Amino acid sequence: MLGDLIAGLREDDPRPAVLGARRGGRTVARATRGDLHRLTTGYAAALHARGLAAGATVGVAVRPGPRSLAVLLAAYHLGLRVAVLDPTAGPDVLLARLALARPELVLADAAAQAVAGWAAPLARRAHLALPDLAALAPAVTIGRRLPGSAPALAPAPGPRPRGFDGDGDAVVVFTSGTTSRPRAVVHTRASLTAGMRTVHDLVRPEPGRPVLGGTFFVLVPSLAGGAPVALPAGRPAALVRQAAGLAPQATYLTPPQLRAALAAGIRFTGRVYSGSAPVSAELLSRVRRAGADEAWGVYALTEVFPAAAVEATAKAAHTGGGDLAGDLLPGVRARTGEGGQLLLAGPNAADRYLGEEPHEWIATGDVGRVEDGRVVLGGRCKDMILRGAENIYPGLYEPALHVPGVELAVIVGVPAGDGDERVVAVVQPVAGASPDAVRAALRAPLARMGAARPDAVMLADVPLAGRSRKPDRAAAARLAAAA
Repeated sequence: MLGDLIAGLREDDPRPAVLGARRGGRTVARATRGDLHRLTTGYAAALHARGLAAGATVGVAVRPGPRSLAVLLAAYHLGLRVAVLDPTAGPDVLLARLALARPELVLADAAAQAVAGWAAPLARRAHLALPDLAALAPAVTIGRRLPGSAPALAPAPGPRPRGFDGDGDAVVVFTSGTTSRPRAVVHTRASLTAGMRTVHDLVRPEPGRPVLGGTFFVLVPSLAGGAPVALPAGRPAALVRQAAGLAPQATYLTPPQLRAALAAGIRFTGRVYSGSAPVSAELLSRVRRAGADEAWGVYALTEVFPAAAVEATAKAAHTGGGDLAGDLLPGVRARTGEGGQLLLAGPNAADRYLGEEPHEWIATGDVGRVEDGRVVLGGRCKDMILRGAENIYPGLYEPALHVPGVELAVIVGVPAGDGDERVVAVVQPVAGASPDAVRAALRAPLARMGAARPDAVMLADVPLAGRSRKPDRAAAARLAAAA
């Protein structure tokens, strides 16, 4: 699909590719498809001129936008392996990741490099920081330079170099680990393409109608389908205005983005998709009530993107235990392994972890089961709570807590001082909801939890962590313990 997108770009194509802010009552293009052609061709020529060929690794720390998209397309065209560097991870973590990936060149925008001199306050405000790269790899600046930035890599003139037509590593995405042992997922060109085709078939983009989303896995299939794309605004109020102006055919937002947008009064159009963190049936129902034709929860991992999907109506109708993640998407296989852990495989599954041998089955870290081709989750394996002789998996029971008036809910274990744990539900009400009404609505689902019923229910904001703003269970447990 990436190859098809690159081949389909034309220099004289005036159609919008990446949409920007509204001016004079209308949305303007940050880049046309012709602009994207020129940037992709120019960066491919510039990287080729530096001697980078198929199999070489480049690190990329460029914020989302037309240039970052063009850099990634250019790297794919040449057969390079892209190591995605997160500027928010901190210098120590980034140094460890660079040492593992060993890129021959790092491509970074100026803000990501601004860790010293007058630009340091700008970098801190943007939560961006890169270490001194010179010891591990040469660096170049993508886009406008700031004082102290590395030399610029300008798009080079001339024809696009010949593309690479084989398989091999395409992208390295760091997911976890420590500074001493980083962990990174390696997708091949084949698995990357399979994942994007799956997204294309799920989102069903129509030419000419905008798609609102911020991930590469959403942007590329949409552009390949002829749809212009827009990156979601960072502030909820701006996102509300953006959605009203674009009237997108499809929108992909994380659950925290959805909750913030709903609180700000957003009205949706078309189909809305959400993933990267647990998506409750109540949240999807709220999205439908806010105007969406369809509201989908997408179960995806960095290793398998995407794996399953469920629409709001089917999720709300699920009455069995656990959290219905949805139907397995075409080509994805699933089975239950040791300890009830869900294992996944398929053409869109990552090849391996960097520095390790290839594998067929991906261990998800989720307790789960497969019923007639549908995945039902029971929480994270490591989130298990031990109370008395009972093993309690929070994910089996948390969906029931998302009653009307509840924004987010987690179940955590709090040490009881004797090796046992108390079970506490930390429940975050929707803004303006009556605490008494929320507690009343929770009585019935709590009564149905049997031996897993929490010892206490605490109404409080659920702490969030990470780029995807997932519930921070450790912080929630500390909050409950302190209370």
